[in-house]
Amino acid sequence: MEQISVIGTRRPFTQAADTAALFRDVPGFSSYKTGGIASLPVLNGMADDRVATFVDGMPLMADCPNHMNPALSQISLDEVAHSVAIAGITPVSLGGDSTGGTISVERKDPQFAKEGKVLITGDGREDWRSNGGGSGAGGSLTIANDMLSLRYSGSYTHASDYTAGGRGGRVLSSNYLSFNHDVTAGLKLKNHLFSLTFGQQNTPYEGFPNQYMDETNNRSTFVNGKYLGTFNWGTLEARGYWQHVTHAMNMLADKGGHSATTGMPMNSDGRTAGYSLVATLPLGRSHQLKLGSAFSHDGLNDWWPPLEGSMMMGPEAFHSLNHAHRDHLGHFIQWDAQWSPRWSSELGMRSDVIMMNTGTVSPYQGLSSMSDMGMNMGGSMMGMGGMAGMDMSNMGMSGMSMGSTNQEAARAFNKARRGRTDDNFDVTALLRYKANAYLNIEGGYARKTRSPNLYERYGWSRESMTARMINWFGDGNGYVGNLNLKPEVANTASVTFRLHDAADHQWEAMVQPFYTYTHNYINVVRIGALSRGFNLLQFENHNAQSYGINASGRATLWDGDKWGTGEISTQLNWVKGQDFKTHSGLYQQMPLNGSIRLHEHFGPWHGMAEIVLVKAKHTVDWVRNEPRTPGYALLNLGAGYHWSKYLQLDVSLDNLLNQRYALPLGGRAVSTAGSPPGPVLGMGRSVNLTLREHF
Repeated sequence: MEQISVIGTRRPFTQAADTAALFRDVPGFSSYKTGGIASLPVLNGMADDRVATFVDGMPLMADCPNHMNPALSQISLDEVAHSVAIAGITPVSLGGDSTGGTISVERKDPQFAKEGKVLITGDGREDWRSNGGGSGAGGSLTIANDMLSLRYSGSYTHASDYTAGGRGGRVLSSNYLSFNHDVTAGLKLKNHLFSLTFGQQNTPYEGFPNQYMDETNNRSTFVNGKYLGTFNWGTLEARGYWQHVTHAMNMLADKGGHSATTGMPMNSDGRTAGYSLVATLPLGRSHQLKLGSAFSHDGLNDWWPPLEGSMMMGPEAFHSLNHAHRDHLGHFIQWDAQWSPRWSSELGMRSDVIMMNTGTVSPYQGLSSMSDMGMNMGGSMMGMGGMAGMDMSNMGMSGMSMGSTNQEAARAFNKARRGRTDDNFDVTALLRYKANAYLNIEGGYARKTRSPNLYERYGWSRESMTARMINWFGDGNGYVGNLNLKPEVANTASVTFRLHDAADHQWEAMVQPFYTYTHNYINVVRIGALSRGFNLLQFENHNAQSYGINASGRATLWDGDKWGTGEISTQLNWVKGQDFKTHSGLYQQMPLNGSIRLHEHFGPWHGMAEIVLVKAKHTVDWVRNEPRTPGYALLNLGAGYHWSKYLQLDVSLDNLLNQRYALPLGGRAVSTAGSPPGPVLGMGRSVNLTLREHF
């Protein structure tokens, strides 16, 4: 398996808010910040929905048109025991309906005591960040005997708006507050393990610098059951899950505030339920067969309540998605073989059926009635029901013709046949060769398929303000769905060369070139112009390619009693994408970037010095007016001390030189001035403290 990261504990100096930070050392991985809690993953230039993301085996989608609550935001970093990230050539056993790869995070399995004993154990964490006044805490407590286990885990994280480097000033709408609670019960009977987790996440608010909206409430409740059994014929893993998400958007104080008579309330309600079964059958000593079946149902309602006293946003609700659903039924077979001590292979095939539909929709009726009256507001605030502080002209509300536009769009959408079924097929082939004691080679091919998400297919509004509310890209444009979209089919070829010392302890180097050709890549075309240099875009199938090289290396510089152990590690990632129809770059491709890190361990002490290097971003998607960003270098330092295994203190200095820099994948700061506004700025200097306890 390529580009894999399995992590048992959180790495030192990592702040607790963003679970995606677990993967920042994985070659080919990058992420783009939306809110402070929610980073969206990118693997080899494939972002967000193109990466299948699992939390405890649940394939979770964002229940929001701006993807403010993606899967990795729904689990605290404290609770992650195992994590995997694989780009490109993903084994079919790790999921389908993705073209970029797979990310999976798992909570700890239940802990049990030795026979006749009682186990009481737990851990805690407290952290603080100077930039933005961030703080957080978390902990867990387990009580168990040799058969039964009960664990409670809880955490919270909070921050105010952070300050950009240099003289960048405060980055508006970058504040957040979130709580997580869950209880896990476990039962162990000989070769059988049962676990059941019930949990809830509550996010009262989260700001988004690159969105017109902020998250004003998000509550997620879930139940997840797992069974793992060992039999004479092999192993069986079974999971069942259910999740309910209620999500609300409006504008926090720095965008004009929200109440019953201000802002623009937007609500969504999502439900996920499903199962997965995986049987592993040894076929002799050298071969293994995996068989699997899975089903997941995702249902979503997206409606915008009428604004009290508004002549435009009412008098009835706006229905963006009405009882929409996306059902996924998948089956796979995977054969792993060890042909000789030097040669091994993996061959897998997968079938996925994606069934989608949605009910009839409706726009604000008030817009149409005002249009019929021939009223032209010219982007002013007159008659807006007291929406002071919300600059509607920035959102393109220049005239009442938008009411009739949405009426016509809704009528056409409601008359159309909306049900769609996609029959997708994936295949993965990998060959591994151990050339000698110093060189391993792995090469392979994958055919991966992804069907559109609900908004790519069913976003119907063509009016400026409402279309801009569908934008998980953070670029300020407005997006319109397309009922005629076809699934993406990505063909990826990759080879990995890994050099290492004979003992595999002192040094290693990895180089991995890859190429992906995507048929029916879901991109966009311009269908209209909006204010402030933005555009109205519609999803459309194109053909595209992406290619690049990932490289990494590490070496032990010294190892002895006098100076402890010192290790240097490096990483380099480069990817380039191109749309064959528009001849533009693909959106949100990270420019050439890398890092150099020096670690030292000396008794109870450990320290780190790191330089992060990012080249200027020149290749952009001109269709979306993606901003170019200058290159930058950041210096980070860290040190820590642990007292036995029970207490550890970490201190770090991020962006020590307070470098001003723009986030290459961060989109545009739409709540600031400018036509169009500039890119979102990264965080300036910050002192971070983390204290961990274990008992």
